[in-house]
Amino acid sequence: MIERHFGESAPLTVGIEEELMLLDAETLEPVDAVGLFVGEADGGRMKTELHASVVELNTDICAGVDEAVEALRSLRAEAARIAAANGLAIAAAGAHPTATFESLPVVQEERYLAMLRDVGYAARRQGVNGLHVHVGMASADECYDRMEALLPWLPAVLALSANSPFLDGEDTGMLSNRALVLSELPRAGAPPAFGSYDAWEAWTERLVALGVMDDYTRLWWDVRPHPRFGTLEIRIADQPTSLERTALVARTIVDLVASARSRDPMPRGDYLQNRWAAAQSGLGAQVIHPDGDRLVTVRHLLGDPPEPEAMRQRELGPERAAADLVARTLG
Repeated sequence: MIERHFGESAPLTVGIEEELMLLDAETLEPVDAVGLFVGEADGGRMKTELHASVVELNTDICAGVDEAVEALRSLRAEAARIAAANGLAIAAAGAHPTATFESLPVVQEERYLAMLRDVGYAARRQGVNGLHVHVGMASADECYDRMEALLPWLPAVLALSANSPFLDGEDTGMLSNRALVLSELPRAGAPPAFGSYDAWEAWTERLVALGVMDDYTRLWWDVRPHPRFGTLEIRIADQPTSLERTALVARTIVDLVASARSRDPMPRGDYLQNRWAAAQSGLGAQVIHPDGDRLVTVRHLLGDPPEPEAMRQRELGPERAAADLVARTLG
């Protein structure tokens, strides 16, 4: 049995992870600098990711979204202080507007080097940044039920967060290139319909025993159980630039986890179609309604939220977008 801690905190408690880019303050190009942040930050709330030009900020368990966002505000301020003291800048978006994936330095730790060996070129292309929201679950069964209930709504969350319109400096016509890049990983996209938490756990343990993966954290799905934290982890969102957008996306996620109606498992073909449409067109995407019998816009589903930040970045173009991200990252 996988170690589990469901029910050890109140239901619907929140933890948030943000992935911020580390840039040279003059050129605004990514730099290998995460060691400065991990070494100087207090409390272990800044961590490494695959690429050494990214630092992960992570909150403690919070009572709600507002508390988590205030924790992130303090973490962003601390990251900005460390950056300024070292001739660097921090920036937040789903992907850097101009840098090529091949130029991004990799953290020289065995877990990341093993990922490069095992996954190959697709791993090196994962120079994209996401917002991960953990929501506390009362039990393992509740976690699985909420995962299936939430799944039809995840493309709408992607549309709301879309913030990576450039790939290798090119305007690709997609508002979230990160969503497509993540799809290149094994065990990505939508989780299979297992039917129960126990069936998910048995499948996961079998793949670990076969040597397919080290543990369940190598499931790079858009949503997954995180039993060691006792949470449902929602991973589909692009990294927002402003904290206001982080708050909006996180609040939408928590509200959906709490209120999404349980139903038969969503057809994974419908999910893939909606995910692609949301990545391409954001809030204006035409998606298959969760009830399966009509097309609606994401904006209709979510009740007319504001445009995602990718719209503004596309208007700026990649050259000006990099500077704009730095200017707005402390919002």
